[in-house]
Amino acid sequence: MHLVRFSDPSGTIRQGTATEDTVAFGDQQYARDDVDLLPPCEPTKLICVGRNYADHAAERDSAVPDRPLLFLKPPNAVAAPESTVTLPAGKERIDWEAEFAVVIDEQCRNVAADDALDVVRGYTCLNDISNRDDQDREQNWVRGKAFDNAAPLGPVVATPDEVPDDASIELRVNGEVKQASAIDQFYFSVSELIAEITEYMTLEPGDVISTGTPAGVGALSDGDHVEVEIEGIGTLEHDVAIPDSD
Repeated sequence: MHLVRFSDPSGTIRQGTATEDTVAFGDQQYARDDVDLLPPCEPTKLICVGRNYADHAAERDSAVPDRPLLFLKPPNAVAAPESTVTLPAGKERIDWEAEFAVVIDEQCRNVAADDALDVVRGYTCLNDISNRDDQDREQNWVRGKAFDNAAPLGPVVATPDEVPDDASIELRVNGEVKQASAIDQFYFSVSELIAEITEYMTLEPGDVISTGTPAGVGALSDGDHVEVEIEGIGTLEHDVAIPDSD
């Protein structure tokens, strides 16, 4: 099942289900083109994982860490699918990063790895947009990772039965493939990440764990069209606007 949040033609926010061409709420069905898709969950926080693919660690000239490298994105970073995301002006390099994201279904703390998948609502696509100018100067990555629109999310939450253990992940910019890998290339598994994170913090329903990006990151430009496609979930699409610096 694919779970979706959307604004119906009257402007009412609904939670329903989606197919490739339609969304439904109860006995009401709409063409996708007739509704506005919203981020498929409303996280209180996004917990992101750095360097969880060895090939991406190598392209960033870094080692894979001996425990998950964690950082946070706040709710203001979330951007809707099919939107135009406005990014900070005056930066030399703001990168795309396709990521497989885990949506939490219940409040939880101190979850054992063996039980971790019990607290998962499903999976979605995320673009961990990264301002390298400031990220490379900081230790806490607030300017680099937490700016408005830094986490386009969606378009749906796919229930776990929909997503293969080796699901492919691909990012395209203006139709050109830039990243291509599979989630079985994670260094730390979803279960390991949930166990590690909940040792330190409580997760709330709708919170998101973004599991890291494969090799192939690169700089976004004004006017780019980005697609993040994950097998079993679908395709997150968004456009990019980068204002001229004053």
